Amino acid sequence: MAERWRIKKGDHVQVISGKEKGRRGDVLRVFRETRRVLVSGVMMKTRHRKPSQKEPGGIVKEEASIHASNVMLIDPKSDHPTRVGIKIENGKKVRIAKRSGAVLAK
Repeated sequence: MAERWRIKKGDHVQVISGKEKGRRGDVLRVFRETRRVLVSGVMMKTRHRKPSQKEPGGIVKEEASIHASNVMLIDPKSDHPTRVGIKIENGKKVRIAKRSGAVLAK
């Protein structure tokens, strides 16, 4: 059975559990095989990079992935976290916010 994914690239989400609880950001990437998402500005990790001909070396901060169950979409109307539902409008499936019933972008 195929998994249903309610979170997509570009969605505005809030972290609902863990040490980053309450932080918000946009989904940069979705890793379906490991059920993880990359959220901008959340779970920042420090990498020590070697210099190359293209880039200078140094200490670089970058985002680490977070499990998809630890994030919720932000409702566009109420600006609070919401669950996501599916509704058929004009013969097409659209994602809706369960909290307000608003249609989510994409």
